[in-house]
Amino acid sequence: MNVIVLGGGLMGTASAYFLARRGLKVTLVERNRVGSGATVASFGNIRRSGRYLPQLPLAHRSLSLWRKAEAMLGQDVEFRPTGHLRLVFGKNGLASMRSFIDAARPWGLVLDEMEMREVRARFPGIGPDAIGASFSPGDGSGNPRLIAPAFAAAARSLGTEIVEQVEVGSITKTASGFEVETSRGSIGGEVLLNTAGAWGAQIAAAFGEPVPIEARGPQMGVTEPLPHRIMPVVGVWGGDGIEGYFRQVERGNIVFGGGVERTQVALDPGHAKADPASLPRQLLVLLPLLPALAKVSVIRTWSGCEGYVADGLPVMGPSATTPGLFHAFGFSGHGFQLGPGVGDVMAELIAKGRTETPLHDFRIERFAETSC
Repeated sequence: MNVIVLGGGLMGTASAYFLARRGLKVTLVERNRVGSGATVASFGNIRRSGRYLPQLPLAHRSLSLWRKAEAMLGQDVEFRPTGHLRLVFGKNGLASMRSFIDAARPWGLVLDEMEMREVRARFPGIGPDAIGASFSPGDGSGNPRLIAPAFAAAARSLGTEIVEQVEVGSITKTASGFEVETSRGSIGGEVLLNTAGAWGAQIAAAFGEPVPIEARGPQMGVTEPLPHRIMPVVGVWGGDGIEGYFRQVERGNIVFGGGVERTQVALDPGHAKADPASLPRQLLVLLPLLPALAKVSVIRTWSGCEGYVADGLPVMGPSATTPGLFHAFGFSGHGFQLGPGVGDVMAELIAKGRTETPLHDFRIERFAETSC
């Protein structure tokens, strides 16, 4: 079976790798460079807390692959299971946290509720005005700049053809599968996997499957190095007016995001830029999480084009209109943790016609159903 994968971010490269590992012939097509879109814009958060509950089986599957990533891919992608600490600053956040802890337990996720004296003892300097927190010890972070190229290199070593820096024109359903016209010629395959991120809805719409999606860019930044003392990824249970998230890398830099609106991004050309005017406001919002940010220099900011589906859930699974077409796009800013699992699930679904991981809530036909 020949599979064409459209989109070379984390979802596409992971899918290509797992498809090739199952013995399928794969051609991956990317308009820019592998991993240069939404993946590289990611914060690098590998978290399960706060997720849509039916997404947890996919998140668990993905976490097991993150744990194997270095051995599986032959290089360190900087997965660090340092834990995920989520702070509470008021009664709304406290109620949200406790509700999620109870609801997530039957889904196989056990979170520890921490009192602030324990947080201060274990993680000094973090959230001095917080009133509580949850901690997920199995979660952590990875390097967004390394993971997609690592999957691409591993897929290439298994025989995958990776075609970068090409424009995709028409996509035609043929008697034998699909024909994709590119600026370097035509590519044919029996199966087409749409992992085109914010552009994925355009491909779906061409086959009669419209998806309500917006392209937006997160506002990310990194500081100068500080003494390394913060191990977990840190976020917030929302509802009390305090937002944002950060983590400290081993070199000491603080990587941060959130707290300000994502920028609008035009899909053509699809270049997302950080808004420098938002940086002072963003740092001010983040100070309750880490007061030390008031005394450090920001050395770089960036953004990237992400696709946000109207209901906040991704599109995953087979096409409802076209045999041989599959979708995995629109992860709405929370796809980094899921990436390896998405690739494994889509490869299983394409190769076997089924998957053990539930995808019902992510089916593309949900939009046609709501419009009836």
